[in-house]
Amino acid sequence: MVDKIKIENGCLVVTDNPIITYIEGDGVGQDIWKNAKLVFDAAVEKVFNGRKRVSWEEALAGKKSFDSMGSWLPEDTLTSIADNLVAIKGPLETPVGGGIRSLNVALRQELDLYACVRPVRYFNGIESPLKHPEQTDITIFRENTEDIYAGIEWEAGSDDVQKVIRFLQDEMGVSKIRFPETSSIGIKPISQEGSQRLIRSAIEYALENNLTKVTLVHKGNIQKFTEGGFRKWGYELAKAEYANELESGKLVINDIIADNFLQQILLNPDKFDVVALTNLNGDYASDALAAQVGGIGISPGANINYITGHAIFEATHGTAPDIAGQDKANPCSFLLSGCMMFDYIGWGEVADLIRSAIGKTFSQGCFTADLAKTTPYFTTSEFSKKLIENL
Repeated sequence: MVDKIKIENGCLVVTDNPIITYIEGDGVGQDIWKNAKLVFDAAVEKVFNGRKRVSWEEALAGKKSFDSMGSWLPEDTLTSIADNLVAIKGPLETPVGGGIRSLNVALRQELDLYACVRPVRYFNGIESPLKHPEQTDITIFRENTEDIYAGIEWEAGSDDVQKVIRFLQDEMGVSKIRFPETSSIGIKPISQEGSQRLIRSAIEYALENNLTKVTLVHKGNIQKFTEGGFRKWGYELAKAEYANELESGKLVINDIIADNFLQQILLNPDKFDVVALTNLNGDYASDALAAQVGGIGISPGANINYITGHAIFEATHGTAPDIAGQDKANPCSFLLSGCMMFDYIGWGEVADLIRSAIGKTFSQGCFTADLAKTTPYFTTSEFSKKLIENL
C-alpha cells in the first residue's frame, strides 16, 4: 500500500511503499535525476525483490518551477515535503535580484531543517591532493538556521545602519567600530537551544554508528558569547544528558578552534569522527573536506530536523549550466545523498549496495568527466548503467 512516511514517538514509521518527494533541479539536474532514479529503483528491487518500492512524487522549485508556474518556490512544494517528511533534490538556480536570496536556504528555514549533515569519505581510485586521503572519514553536523543564515545586516551608508551604529555607540558604549561612517553592520545570533539541538543530533549520530569522538569546532577565542557559547553549551549538554557514555568512554567530547581545525584535517584527519560546527565555520569546512577526497561531485548532503522527521537530501554541487543537457554530469553526489536517505528511512541494505557499486565502479577505472582527468570518461548515463551492472 502506498503511504506517507510518519513520525511517532520520535521514530520514523516507513511502509513498504513510501511516498518520497523529489525535485529534479535545474541545469544538470535533468541529467542526474533520471539516471539516479534508475539506480535507486534497481537497488531497491535487488534488495527487496519487489516486496518494497518507492513511490516518487515530483515537486517543482527553481527555474523549472518559475518557467512553468511563475514561482521559484511554490507553496505546493513546501506542502509536499511537509506532508511526505522526506525529499531528495537536485541543484537549484538562485534567482537574481530581490526576493529569495537562496532557494536552498529558504527550504531549510521554512522547514526548520536545523542540521546540515555531510559525511565525507574517500573512494579508492579517486585523485586527491592528499598523500593519504583514505584517512579522511568525517561526518559534519553544521548548524543550519542561525549564525549568518539568520541574515541580519545593514548596508553601509544607509539610514538604518546609522541608527544601529548610534545605538551601539550611545546606548551600549561600543567604541570598536573603527570607521563608523563607512561600515556595514551584521549581527549573528547563536542560541543555546539552536546549538544544543544540533550538537545533540551529532552525539546521537555518533553513538548510533559506534563512533566515539564528537568535536565542537568554534571561534570562541575571539567571539566569547556566540562561538564561545556554542562550545560551552555543547559541553553542558554532554554532561547533563550523556554522563554515562562519557564515563564509560563510549563518548568523548572535545573542541578545537576553527582555524586550527582546517589545519588538522589536512595533517591529521583521522583524529576526527563527528564534528559539530556553527553555520559559517561549517560552510568552510564542508567544502575543504570535500576537496580532500575528490571534490563536491562525490560529496553527499542532507538537511534534517530530527525532531519533526523532515529531511531533504541533496546534491551539494551547483547547476553547472555549461554542461546541462549534455549527459556529462557526475551523479555521485546525488546518489550518495540518496544513500543517506535510504539509511534515514531504515533501508540501509539499499544504501550499502549503492555505495559498494560506486566503489567498485571507481576501482574499475570508470569515471565521469570531472574525475576522469587523463582517461576517457563515461557519460552520466553510461556511468549509471555501469553502476546498475555492479549492484
